[in-house]
Amino acid sequence: MLSVTQATRPSFADPQAYRRWVVKVGSAVLAGPEGLEQEVLDRLADELACLRAEGREVVVVSSGAVAAGTAHLRLPERPSTIPAKQAAAAVGQPLLVRAWEQAFRRHGVSVAQVLLTAPDLADRSRFLHARHTLQTLLRWGVVPVVNENDTVVVEEVQFGDNDRLSVLVATLVSADLLVLLSDVDALFDRDPRTHPDARPIPWVERVDRDLLQSAGSTPNEVGSGGMRSKLLAAEKALAAGMPLLLLPGRRPGALREALEGRPVGTLFWSGARRYGGRKLWLYQLPSPAGELLLDAGAARALRETGASLLPAGIRAVRGQFAVGDPVRCLDPEGRLVGVGLVNYSAAEVDLIKGLHTRDIEARLGYKHSDEVIHRDHFALASELEAEEYALRGSA
Repeated sequence: MLSVTQATRPSFADPQAYRRWVVKVGSAVLAGPEGLEQEVLDRLADELACLRAEGREVVVVSSGAVAAGTAHLRLPERPSTIPAKQAAAAVGQPLLVRAWEQAFRRHGVSVAQVLLTAPDLADRSRFLHARHTLQTLLRWGVVPVVNENDTVVVEEVQFGDNDRLSVLVATLVSADLLVLLSDVDALFDRDPRTHPDARPIPWVERVDRDLLQSAGSTPNEVGSGGMRSKLLAAEKALAAGMPLLLLPGRRPGALREALEGRPVGTLFWSGARRYGGRKLWLYQLPSPAGELLLDAGAARALRETGASLLPAGIRAVRGQFAVGDPVRCLDPEGRLVGVGLVNYSAAEVDLIKGLHTRDIEARLGYKHSDEVIHRDHFALASELEAEEYALRGSA
C-alpha cells in the first residue's frame, strides 16, 4: 500500500493518454428499495457525456438487472436461488437498458445492450469476436452497456459479480482506465460499517493478503459484490498495468474530481505492466476448461524459472479439454500456479502424465510436441490468487 498526497496523485485529464474508459456501476448506486432510480442514471449519463464531449470513449458495465426485476415484481426480498435470480434478471434487464437509453438520449447518444457470459471470454475466438463488436460500437459513437447474461448463466460458470466482469471488459477493449462506481466512498483500512474511525486509503500499488483481510467482504442487500470482490478485480487490473479508480458512485462530481487528480476514492495503480496480448487473456480467464495437478518440481520450475510444462511433472488430470484449450495448473497443495494452453487433449495427457518426453510417441503412437504447455502460452498466477484458489478448493 502507498498513501500519497493530493500533490502527487496523478491526473487523468489528458484525453489522449486516457481516451478509453470502462465505467462499472454497481447495483447499490443505481437502485434503491423501489428499484432503479432514474435521476441517478440521468446524472451519471450527464457526467459520462461530458467525458465523451472531450473526445473520450466510454463503455458502461452496469449491474442492476436483478434489483430492477425484484422491485418491478414486488418480490419481498432479493432472490437467492439461481432460477429465481435468472427470472428476476429476465424481467429487469430490459428495464435497465431502457433506463440507460433514456438517460443518454438527452445527449443524443445511442446505447447498445451487450450481454456476456464467462464462456464467451474463455474461448479465444469468441473473445476476439466480442472485442471486434465493442470496438465497432465505439467507432460508431455508441455507448455499450455491458452486463452478465444472468438469464442463461449457471453458478459454475458465472463471473460472480460485475467487478470482475468489468476488468475482463476493460481487457477486452484495451481500456486506458477502469472506474468502479460503488456505494462506498473508498477503500478503508478497516470496515467503516463496524469501525467509525476507519481511514480511507488513497492509493494502492499492490493487493496482498493483509490488505484483503482488512476489507469487509459482506455485500449489501442490493448487490452481489463486496469490497473483497473489488480488491480481487483491482489485482487483475494491476497485472494489466491498468489504473483502477474506486469512486463513490452516488456522489455528484466524483468522476470529474478524480479526473483532475483530486483525492477522491482509491486509486489502484503501480504503473507497471505484467502481461499483454494472449498471456493477458490467459491471466484474466474466468473459466478454463480443466486442471492439471503438478508435482512440486514442476510447479517450482514454472514459478521460478519460466520453464515449459513437460508430461513428467504432471500427476493427475481433471476435466475434459481439447488441444488448444486453456487449463489451470495446480501445485500439490492445490494452489493455482497459472493458466496455459495445452498441446494435448485431456485423454492424451492422462496417458502420458509422468512420462519422459522421449516416451510420448511410444505411448500415443505420435507426438505433437515435447511440452504439454509451452512457456510462451502460460501465464503465472499471483501469490494472492494461488492462496485464494487453495482456500476455495479446486473447481
